[in-house]
Amino acid sequence: MAATAAIQASMASLSISSSSFFGYRLSFPCTFSPLTVKSPEKPCLIVVKLKRWERKECKPNSLPILHKMHVKVGDTVKVIAGDDKGKVGEITKIFRHNSTVVVKDINLKTKHMKSREQDEPGQIIKIEAPLHSSNVMLYSKDQNVASRVGHKVLDDGTRVRYLIKTGEIIDTAENWKKLKEASQKGEAVEAAAAA
Repeated sequence: MAATAAIQASMASLSISSSSFFGYRLSFPCTFSPLTVKSPEKPCLIVVKLKRWERKECKPNSLPILHKMHVKVGDTVKVIAGDDKGKVGEITKIFRHNSTVVVKDINLKTKHMKSREQDEPGQIIKIEAPLHSSNVMLYSKDQNVASRVGHKVLDDGTRVRYLIKTGEIIDTAENWKKLKEASQKGEAVEAAAAA
């Protein structure tokens, strides 16, 4: 009895307010603002969940990180690693988020297609699978040699890529015109097929 009286006296001397946690609910003001602390390090990158086996690194604004690549669409390349080592082809598509390229008629994989309609049979087709860009090297058709790529600025101020072994300039106005014409023809064919 004396012990409980001593505890009550000590609690009274502490002057506990009504918003304490001893038998009362805590009440917070409505305008509660957490402290914002800026870390001196870079913010950690968000990883977007795509599929169970594939992850795409993203920036804080949820856009994927696009890697710089030494090759572009329309370049002639030689495969330097993998099953198709030594083969030469032209790049038809690039994926900058995971640094892979699709080379025409190289790295062919078998795909089993389901029938879309009842009367139509299923089929087995060959598709071009992507290769990692580190497994291809730029190739000179004139001198039949694979080379690393270099960058230089011409006298007129344009920045171009060139082959280090041969000195051959890759980014010329003629190459860009050919590439644009080919893409326009491809778009026209697709539009005709869709109609």
